[in-house]
Amino acid sequence: MASSTQQTIKQEPSPVSSSSSQKSTTTSTLKEEFNAIFKPEDATFEQFYSEVKAIEKRDSVLTPEQQINRLLRPGATYFNLNPFEVLQIDPNTPFEEVAKHYRRLSMLVHPDKNPTMTDRASLAFEAINKAYKMLEDETERKKCLEVIEEGRERVEKMIQEKRSKYKSQPIEEDTPEGYKKSLWSVTCKLFADIERLRVREETNKTEERKRKAEEVTEREERTKLRKEWDKNYEESRQTRVNSWKSFQTVSKSKDAVKGKGPALFKPPKYKPEPR
Repeated sequence: MASSTQQTIKQEPSPVSSSSSQKSTTTSTLKEEFNAIFKPEDATFEQFYSEVKAIEKRDSVLTPEQQINRLLRPGATYFNLNPFEVLQIDPNTPFEEVAKHYRRLSMLVHPDKNPTMTDRASLAFEAINKAYKMLEDETERKKCLEVIEEGRERVEKMIQEKRSKYKSQPIEEDTPEGYKKSLWSVTCKLFADIERLRVREETNKTEERKRKAEEVTEREERTKLRKEWDKNYEESRQTRVNSWKSFQTVSKSKDAVKGKGPALFKPPKYKPEPR
């Protein structure tokens, strides 16, 4: 009995030890979360990109229908301006990997592979092709990378302004998810602004070309009319001369019949002013 009691007493401290271990684990977890939230911006950015890669890996196994819906979702006109977003790749991905990812995505959304949604698949396929061609062109890819870098700089500036305003209070961009959301939003807006500017410039150029073409057409029409008038005038010259000669002949013959000489100038009669 004594030994049983002793055994029971010895077994009692075990929950305390388990509680202490659990408390230590919880504290360690909280520290890790705190460090993840409030660590330096460079480290946060690195973590953000690791999460992006994880999301890309997850999304890369989407079904063809899901990929088509992703590429044609509401707002896709502006979302698909970012070729890295379309192809779901990191901006620093080597071009060889970009080509592999492009081939995999193009096979998923190819119209021949999706006979039940050919029209939507064609639009999605065009979006992927356009994104790949942009990254295939060194100049275009450099421009896209500059936009991404501009987005990062703007987000960093926005974070500094928020921290200066809210002092010690946490801000949305302190978390990797919040940073990713802000970077995505700013980058998307930059691509949209560039596209709107491009469309405006293209519209202005088109209108300018149309205006110049109309001026050229009008000038050519005036020149053509002038040439036709000059031609008709030259062709009718002899007719006018003959007509004048005929008129002179008739006038002389009438004067000869009346016995009059050539008509002389007669000054008007003098009329004295009345007083």
